[in-house]
Amino acid sequence: MRDRITYFALAAVLVVYFVLAGGRGIALIGQGTAVTVALGLSVLVMPLIGVWFLCQTTKFARDADRLAAELESEGGLPPDELVRSPSGRIDRDSADAVFTRRKTEAEGAPEDWRVWFRLAVAYRDARDTPRARKAMQRAIALHDGRPVRA
Repeated sequence: MRDRITYFALAAVLVVYFVLAGGRGIALIGQGTAVTVALGLSVLVMPLIGVWFLCQTTKFARDADRLAAELESEGGLPPDELVRSPSGRIDRDSADAVFTRRKTEAEGAPEDWRVWFRLAVAYRDARDTPRARKAMQRAIALHDGRPVRA
């Protein structure tokens, strides 16, 4: 729940920034000179990219939550079998051992979105965010019947 609150708070801050930056861009365009119009258009590009990125990230999070809910209803969420320090930090060797098992499962069933979901969780636990995201994108694509990117 804390992650959702953080996400929505940051998204709200970004939306405020987009509105402020967009307003500045429109004001520059309103000046009407070649230089200010060029600057205004360039200022508008960043909020547009930001809105696109925010939409993509939100869609990804919703899709991952949808898969997690379905997997939970099936009783297929991976159990938390990681060794943690007293502060709650995941032990690296423990995460690597779980990751190795999950990777073997994914290699054995490359078309099963469930094993890719569990592999994404293992990547995240091993602190490999880029690969966790790619594995989750693959799980989502497999679940939704879309073509899977290599």
